Amino acid sequence: MNEHIGPAQSPAGGKFAAYEDELRAAEKKVSGEIDPGARALVVAVGVMLAMVSLVLPHTGDASGIDVLVSAPAADAARLNVTSRIFVYLLVIFAVGASALALLSRRWVIAWVALCGTAVTCVAGMLAWWSRHTPGVGGVEPPSGVGIGLMLGELAAVLLAFHWARIVWARSTYHMALEEERRREAAERDELARVLQGRPQHRGSGGDADL
Repeated sequence: MNEHIGPAQSPAGGKFAAYEDELRAAEKKVSGEIDPGARALVVAVGVMLAMVSLVLPHTGDASGIDVLVSAPAADAARLNVTSRIFVYLLVIFAVGASALALLSRRWVIAWVALCGTAVTCVAGMLAWWSRHTPGVGGVEPPSGVGIGLMLGELAAVLLAFHWARIVWARSTYHMALEEERRREAAERDELARVLQGRPQHRGSGGDADL
């Protein structure tokens, strides 16, 4: 009796299934990456601005590096915790995470850079505000906002905006990809139901008589 060979059982079907598995593995790998395109240059400029801001005066004679390492110049400038938090976040997210996301092109790291730079923007505004606010007992800060603080805040805002655009574009791609997969799965299920509903192929006339 002749047996019916399905598409998946044929040699061509086996090769196609193997090719489909490789294609889906490559698709999964690509789906976890970002393609910033021309925004990569803007992000790189933002990272450079954040790095330059660390060597410029944060307030008075204290640079961002002085704030980072708690140098005597930072103590003399009467810095509060908001300025220190801002500089720490600037180094971690605006420089570290942003550079790592740009080099690795990983979507998850880009998400971390986005969230971190957004928080850095808020910390920068609080640090800016604190340099114009009298302290306890009416003690005025000895100096106002330095060019380093201004440049660091600008870099954080720039990076947060462009990381948001990059991550949002990739999120939209993910949703479209999932919709395409659901459509393909529905088509395969429908084809399987149609094939199962067909009558079984019988053998030749001699086999049927037997």
